[in-house]
Amino acid sequence: MTKKESFLVNRLKSVGYAYKGAILLLKTEASIKIQFFIAIVITLAGFFFNISATEWTIQLLAIGMVMCAEGVNTAIEAVADFIHPEHHKKIGIIKDIAAGAVFIAAFFASIIGFIIYIPKFS
Repeated sequence: MTKKESFLVNRLKSVGYAYKGAILLLKTEASIKIQFFIAIVITLAGFFFNISATEWTIQLLAIGMVMCAEGVNTAIEAVADFIHPEHHKKIGIIKDIAAGAVFIAAFFASIIGFIIYIPKFS
């Protein structure tokens, strides 16, 4: 009988796997690299314009929303390609819906950015 690992050890391993996945996503996916660059620029803008704690919170949530949506989209595309490597209409629809979720997240994150930063220019 094998010894069962403790809850803490299992949680630490899970965090390690999640970190590995995040790094893999950043290293291999062009779209997340662009979004990460935008996140850095917007974060620097937050320091430059000295945005409030509430604005920081909303901005960070928006950045996280877009990057998480992109990660889920990438995972959905990878699973779809694994299951059905050749072109298939239904797989295409699934991938389009996943990409649409990223578009919606980015659209609303952009609106949040406009709400935070347009007043800073007046």
